[in-house]
Amino acid sequence: MDTAEVFLSVLVVVIIIVSLLSNVVVLICFLYNPEIRKQVPGVFTINLTFCNLLQTVSNMPLTLVGLINKGQPGGDAFCQLVGFFETFLTTNSMLSMAALSIDRWIAVVFPLRYHSRIRHRDAALVLGYTWVHSVSFSTVAACFSWVGYHQLYASCTLSDVRGNSRTQFVIFTVFFHSLTFLLSFIVLCVTYLKVLKVARFHCKRIDVITMQTLVLLVDIHPSVRERCLEEQKRRRQRATKKISTFIGTFMVCFAPYVITRIVELFPSVPINPHWGVVSKCLAYSKAACDPFVYSLLRNQYRKTCRDILNRLLKPSSLNASGRGHHDHEAGGRNNIAQSHAE
Repeated sequence: MDTAEVFLSVLVVVIIIVSLLSNVVVLICFLYNPEIRKQVPGVFTINLTFCNLLQTVSNMPLTLVGLINKGQPGGDAFCQLVGFFETFLTTNSMLSMAALSIDRWIAVVFPLRYHSRIRHRDAALVLGYTWVHSVSFSTVAACFSWVGYHQLYASCTLSDVRGNSRTQFVIFTVFFHSLTFLLSFIVLCVTYLKVLKVARFHCKRIDVITMQTLVLLVDIHPSVRERCLEEQKRRRQRATKKISTFIGTFMVCFAPYVITRIVELFPSVPINPHWGVVSKCLAYSKAACDPFVYSLLRNQYRKTCRDILNRLLKPSSLNASGRGHHDHEAGGRNNIAQSHAE
């Protein structure tokens, strides 16, 4: 293995560890907190978490094996099964992100009608569509033997294994990425930009009220006025940062891989073999980013994590205090015995 392959192998290991730990924490928070389970977006979040976990324990380790051994991990049938799940899980993850963006758009743009428009039944229907969509493309690829080991990505994924249906494979690949990556990206952009527009509108209203209050309070201390102005600036930037994070992580992680898959359809265009694995690692890194982007950075999940940690540490602290109290009493009895002996 050369230096680049060693670096990529270490990168895959880091992604596996971070993805596994962060997604498990999200799952524990979901099971621990009943308030999170009651929320409609929790349906999409837990589906995304399961997809990330399955991809972490199945596809990522096999990519690491393929990268180290420079060959197919397992037999053809096994690799086709892994490629089927890889196609299904990746598609399901993208559509789950699109579903989360639609849910947030309705919650922000129609806050008073949100609970009547989006219920768990509606979320289950949307989730059912994501599964049907994902299974359909995966099944078609498996039936036409378009899943197998791909040397460029060191993975069991979409690949024209037989090579006797090149035109059909090209059409399927373009159609597949158009209705998964491109569709999800368009939905994310439309919904989150609408959310950003509403957020900026509310920020302007709050800014007007704040400025009017500052004008009326002529005797206010300059430091208080400065803090109010700084809070206005942070409030305007907060919404932009969140929207940029949602769309930015999606593009940074998935776009290089999808573009490489499209460019690969043109045999005359050479692709660096290391770049293929790098683009695959970027796609895998989305599974490690999602828990933080959609869950763990939210106040509700952070509070749940603190509660779980406090609950885990509380018995040990009580035991430690109990032992300390017992030692103190024993020491006191020893001192009394010594004084009587003297």
